[in-house]
Amino acid sequence: MSSSSPLQPGRFYHVYNRGVNGEDLFREERNYRYFLEKYAQHVPSVAKTFAYALLPNHFHLLVEIHTCKPINAGTDTVLTPKHVSRAFANLFSGYAKAINKAYGRTGSLFERPFQRVEIDSDRYFQHVVRYIHQNPERHGLVGDFRDWIYTSYASLQSREDTRLERQFVLDHFGGREGIRQAHRIVASSEEAFVTPSFESTVEAS
Repeated sequence: MSSSSPLQPGRFYHVYNRGVNGEDLFREERNYRYFLEKYAQHVPSVAKTFAYALLPNHFHLLVEIHTCKPINAGTDTVLTPKHVSRAFANLFSGYAKAINKAYGRTGSLFERPFQRVEIDSDRYFQHVVRYIHQNPERHGLVGDFRDWIYTSYASLQSREDTRLERQFVLDHFGGREGIRQAHRIVASSEEAFVTPSFESTVEAS
């Protein structure tokens, strides 16, 4: 079940959100790139990322919240939910300000609070990875989820450098072939790992 309770250090979460009133978050290719750039600025200090999908009017992330945050060389500070909340708030507010400026809009861009579901088992972790990657196909954006470039699926299959915790995901699926096999389940038959109200309002137009 989703909740607006604070993200807790040391725990895994499926994080997702949509645009206010179903408005698009990403209008063109440069928007997707910019969101990922802002994400790289703010989130790695508080969380590891295992999977993501960016769709025109919503996004999905699979993360683990750090327990400690490096401050200076050789020193750490214990992370609190406040640290984590601030990092995500900076990501969303910074991206929203840029979009508002670029397209002459005002006000909030994202719904508040963003949704989060705790991942409490290895099986659930695997299901959510697959669900996130197949989301573009589920919403009719592409006929094959592998054709949607704004997800982490290709990075998990690649051997190039990545900010994702790729080895962790590979180990959970038994390697790249294991990931490919797991993702062959038809996208439309997969259980939804989000609230029904959210799912019903992000259908592709």
